[in-house]
Amino acid sequence: MAYADLRDFLAALDREGQLLTYSEPVAPEPDIGAAARATANITDRGPALLFGNINGYEPGKGRVAINVVGSWPNHALLLGLDKDTSVKDQFFEFAGRWDAFPGPIVRREDAPWKEVTLTEDIDLFQLLPLFRLNTYDVGCYIDKAVVISRDPDDPDDFGKQNVGIYRIQVKDKDRLGIQPLAAHDLGLHLQHAEERGENLPVAIALGNEPVITTVGGMPLAYDRSEYEMAAAIQGAPYPITTAPVTGLDVPYGSEVVIEGEIIAGEREIEGPFGEFTGHYSGAKRQPVIRIHQVSHRRNPIFEHLYLGMPWTEMDYTLALNTSVPLYRQLKTAFPEVTAVNAMYTQGLLGIISVKQRFGGFAKAVGMRAMTLPHGLAYCKVLIMVDDDVDPFNLAQVMWALSVHYHPLHDTVTVPNLSVLALDPSSDPAGITHKVILDATTPIAPEERGHYSQVVGNPERTADWENIVKGLLK
Repeated sequence: MAYADLRDFLAALDREGQLLTYSEPVAPEPDIGAAARATANITDRGPALLFGNINGYEPGKGRVAINVVGSWPNHALLLGLDKDTSVKDQFFEFAGRWDAFPGPIVRREDAPWKEVTLTEDIDLFQLLPLFRLNTYDVGCYIDKAVVISRDPDDPDDFGKQNVGIYRIQVKDKDRLGIQPLAAHDLGLHLQHAEERGENLPVAIALGNEPVITTVGGMPLAYDRSEYEMAAAIQGAPYPITTAPVTGLDVPYGSEVVIEGEIIAGEREIEGPFGEFTGHYSGAKRQPVIRIHQVSHRRNPIFEHLYLGMPWTEMDYTLALNTSVPLYRQLKTAFPEVTAVNAMYTQGLLGIISVKQRFGGFAKAVGMRAMTLPHGLAYCKVLIMVDDDVDPFNLAQVMWALSVHYHPLHDTVTVPNLSVLALDPSSDPAGITHKVILDATTPIAPEERGHYSQVVGNPERTADWENIVKGLLK
């Protein structure tokens, strides 16, 4: 299943009818962002888009790929599954591969992104087809690269080397702004570096195969290697190579690698930016990166991620890599948890199915979810459902919420908890009340309602599900 690089994955999408190549001339702005938004508007089975004729570049150069994992069929292909695999089945497949952590790493030399190297007169505006995604973005952003950094207090611990996704504003031809939130590993690395009075070396890898991009957005434990998790998810050793300036480990198959350092103590205004919440973020003082070297393939593909009002590629990309960690972490304490759907706005709203042990049990599981690493900044609204309710089937969830949930007895509100500052409802930014809506069936000692006779499936329903699936194909 392992894909060698972004090009290999795009070829797989093409074979499956999940890639549209557009060869007519386009303006980088607004055409590319508009095309991605339009694709998300009209279908939930949307293809990836590859633009090869962009104004200002010779045809075949300055190519842009967008919406690469912008649908459930594309996400299934990411996992090496049939493109018609259901979301629920993709969830359990993803969760099963999580158990293979840590996967093996293989180091390789002569990475294809070393074909061209620039150390002087670096100008990102000439190297990359940069553009704004949404109308009021303050400038051009790089938003689907993986950023690699090491903990300066423990640089030899491979597990503490972080591979994460952070929005990056192009401030000048060789300067970038970046938003490393304090709760993220990069934010902690920067804190350690600044406490030592040092700059923090970083490598930024653009245009990657989709597994490392997916893992880069996962809320892993601080000392868990994203590369070892990528190997587990793809079921094959993950290839890495050494970045020549920083010495950091970067994906072997990237299109472009930018090396530099975050300048200790330096902050500049960054933003606004059209975010995954469906609102523009504000402008805040954020760290600055000084670029020292850029390496890239000849005629690289610039991969971009459209963000905006859900659903967009952001939601598909971060759906299961958010849900599965919450599921695995909850299940360690509560084996009764059967599935977690945290696909909505990165898990600001989540749905958890659980087999109740006693009255009030589901509420306790919801409270625990709010204290998990991802739950601290998300999990603002949690809907708890019984184990026989599919949390990925919204019709079933709404049924449970409409007939099992009692507003007086089943609402738990916890005041003044942390949440990511990008949540536009938080007040002050980063603080919110959180709520649990318990839509499970009351059991002893909770004695209320009239739930004795549930209408089940007719005999052989499961057999007929398979028959109908076959007929649809």
